[in-house]
Amino acid sequence: MVVSARTFTLLAFGLALLAGLAFVSFRADPVPVDLAEVTRGPLEITVNADGRTQIRDLYEVAAPIAGMALRSPVEVGDQVVANETVVAVVRPASSGLLDARTRRQAEAALQEALAAHHVAEADLLQANERLLFARSQFDRTQALVARGVASVTRLEDDTQRLSVAQAAAEAAQARIDMAKGTIERARASLLEPGTPEETPDSCCIELKSPADGLILEVAAMSERPVAIGTPLVSVGDPHNIELVADILSTDAVRLSSGALAHVERWGGLETLEARLDRIDPKARTKVSALGIEEQRVDAYFTLVNPLEERPTLGDGFAVFLRIVEWRGEDVLQVPLSALFRSDGGWAVFVARDGVAELRPVTPGRRNGQMSAIKEGLTEGERVIMHPSDEIGPGVGLVERSLL
Repeated sequence: MVVSARTFTLLAFGLALLAGLAFVSFRADPVPVDLAEVTRGPLEITVNADGRTQIRDLYEVAAPIAGMALRSPVEVGDQVVANETVVAVVRPASSGLLDARTRRQAEAALQEALAAHHVAEADLLQANERLLFARSQFDRTQALVARGVASVTRLEDDTQRLSVAQAAAEAAQARIDMAKGTIERARASLLEPGTPEETPDSCCIELKSPADGLILEVAAMSERPVAIGTPLVSVGDPHNIELVADILSTDAVRLSSGALAHVERWGGLETLEARLDRIDPKARTKVSALGIEEQRVDAYFTLVNPLEERPTLGDGFAVFLRIVEWRGEDVLQVPLSALFRSDGGWAVFVARDGVAELRPVTPGRRNGQMSAIKEGLTEGERVIMHPSDEIGPGVGLVERSLL
């Protein structure tokens, strides 16, 4: 049986169609992936930390005596001048109210002091009489000795008696002064709060600002009793601020003085810059949110940007710092998410002609996003980010952004 050319052509076309359908049916679909290009450029390794602003030179005015702090003459935000502006007024403490027993004891002490004063006056009168008699005896003996009637020995005895009488009169006068002081002390213990003697007009102490600046905090506006050393107001220059960051001690040892820090999340649109001034020499133990004990230390920074770029940044504001530990200007790098462990080393999948290629690499320094590559890749190649278990050598790829 002879097959015509037309029939042969149709049979060949049908077989080719079946083969194509079989190939399409059993061929694996390409895996959608996200690709990133291997680039060369600057790379920074940073220590990230939350921080806050604080006044560099803060002055706190405290009560020098126990007493009553009068209503504050200043408010938060007021401009003050050093040694001129009165920032607080303190009145010495008043005596407390007396209960019945204390009052009776104080009254009895006053009566005792008055009686002692009367006794001292009587002693003084007696001493003056003895002194007058001793002086008259001395004068009489002195006249007799001058006429040669009395002996010198008698004159010496009368001289001694006169000296003793003078000393006794002076002692009696001193006892009167002591009695007066005792009376005043006893009367003072009986003073009631609010009496004129208790609150003289010129009793209050005015405290002046120790420095130029603004009032940052007032402990209380209203009048209130205070103890010695109670803080009353805080004074400082809000333009002269520094940054404080709480960092791990293991991170602190890798930072050098003058290290650059990028200041973000401070409220402004631009990123500020700061320089590391110092790190506290002593760390402290702090429990993290996960319950882990950590050794942390405070690092202090000076803002580099002029005041015009941060006019509203004040004391105690929150900031976020990225402190530069290391920086390379011309570094071959890939996203950190492209790296994975393979045969005890590191590797990436490179997309070449739509197919995945396993490539061992040697990574260098890395930060939270990028990793330097010492060898294994060249600039311009494209690597797979977040490779899944579906990716393997020779697997077809399709870029997810093209779907």
